[in-house]
Formats: sequence, structure tokens, C-alpha cells
Amino acid sequence: MDLVLIAKALLLAVVEGATEFIPVSSTGHQLLVGHFIGFHSPNNTFEVLIQLGAVLAILYAYFGKLWGIATRLPNDPKARRFVGAVLLAFLPAAIVGGLFSKYIKFYLFNPWIICATLVAGGLVLLVIDDMVGEPKATPEGESHTDTVESPRKTDVFEFSLPMALKIGAFQCLAMIPGVSRSGATIVGAMLMGASKRSATEFSFYLAMPTMAGAFAKDLLDNYKNLSSDDALLIVIGFVAAFVSALIVVRTVLDYVSRHGFWLFAWWRIIVGSLGFAGLIIFG
Repeated sequence: MDLVLIAKALLLAVVEGATEFIPVSSTGHQLLVGHFIGFHSPNNTFEVLIQLGAVLAILYAYFGKLWGIATRLPNDPKARRFVGAVLLAFLPAAIVGGLFSKYIKFYLFNPWIICATLVAGGLVLLVIDDMVGEPKATPEGESHTDTVESPRKTDVFEFSLPMALKIGAFQCLAMIPGVSRSGATIVGAMLMGASKRSATEFSFYLAMPTMAGAFAKDLLDNYKNLSSDDALLIVIGFVAAFVSALIVVRTVLDYVSRHGFWLFAWWRIIVGSLGFAGLIIFG
């Protein structure tokens, strides 16, 4: 196989894993990088299938928590409500994606749209990040925030079913490439009253059924078109996406708790702006 093609696939996979669980749009980054390095797969199948590496990374990182939830399900109403909340939040994207994914790929997977949504999403994230403060201890031992209203939910297990459904509706916005699945769910959760950390953690749990569903659907739609060369590229991409995603999952919650989302917001704005410049100059 062409070593240049392998290098391109490896780069795309690292980008996928590194950006999947932070609010910068992994799909948008993959499509922009693929556009400028000249990597294209039919129906973007490679880009979707390597998401399995990122899915397994979060399953691996969260195995202890997931096992604990599973063992508590028969006797713990709180665990059952949480599982129900995640599944309910997954439902809107499952319906919209199942009905319209082909049309979305055909009409919206465009580098100009991606650049626009990257910049717009960055501006939204800056505003929301400034609105939602994190609790901080005062000298007297009391807590306060830097904003007028304190986040109401700091524990993902306390998210109500209606709140989860609304977050799931926000996730549907991520069908537009460049919006970001994690970004849409995080912004939705914070608007519903979640803290930055709990909003990010809920996006992790919601990613599991959402990304697994996207993988299964794309594999079912395109498996007949895959060749042995495609399989090798996907395996390479899977491993690279797994490693880079695992690093991010294990570090991003603490980072968000301390610093918020301003870095990701400005990253989106800069990447989108550079993308516009590249499209104008290079096409």
C-alpha cells in the first residue's frame, strides 16, 4: 500500500481521536484536513468507521464506572434513571440521523460550511463559557461563582429525563459538520443548568450510544464497497484514534474544571478562519 496514503490516514485518525471528545468538531477537522491533504473516502466511510477506536477508548477509560452502573441497575433507581436519561438523550439523534444522514452528507459536507460553523460555534462557546461559572471556595468556606447564577447540576446522575431529552435535541445540531457533537451537547447541558464538568462528562456517556450507532449504520450502508486495502487503513486509523482519544478522555475533565472552554472556542475560531483563508487561496 502507498505509504503516503497510510500517513494521511494516520494523520486523520489522530485528529479524530484528539478532537472527538472536545467541543471543536472532529468531523469538521477531519473533512478540512482531508480536503487540504487530498484524502477522500467514498461517503466519508473511513472517517466514520475509525470512530470505533474513539468509542472503545472511552469504554476502556470508563469501564469501572460503567460496570458499577450495570451492577446497580436492579436495585438502584438513580442508576436506572441515569441510563434512561442517556438513552433518551440519544433518541433524537438516532431518529434524525436515521432519516436524514444521506441528505446531510450530500448537502452539508462542504468545507465552506464547516469553516462557518467552526467560527460560529467558537463564538457561541465563548459566550456560554463566560455565562456559566464554576463553584469556588471563599475564605469563609462558602461557595460562589463568577457569574450571577450558579450551575444547578454538578452530578450527571442528577440530570432529569426532560433535561436529558433537551440535551439530546441539541445534539442533533451536530449533524451539521463543524458544529461538534460534544460541543452541541455541552452547550445544551450548560444552558439547562449543568456545570462545565458535568456537561462534559454527560457528553462522554452520550457519545457511547451515538458514536456506536453511527458506526454501525455506516458499516451496514457501505460494507459491500470496502476492499482489503480499506480494511488495512481502517485498522491503522482505529489504533491511532483509540490512543489519541484515550489521552484526551483521561485529561479533559480536569482541564475543563480549571480553565473552562475558552481555549477550545478560540481554537475553533482560528481553525475556521485559517480554513477560509486556505479555501480562498488554494481552493
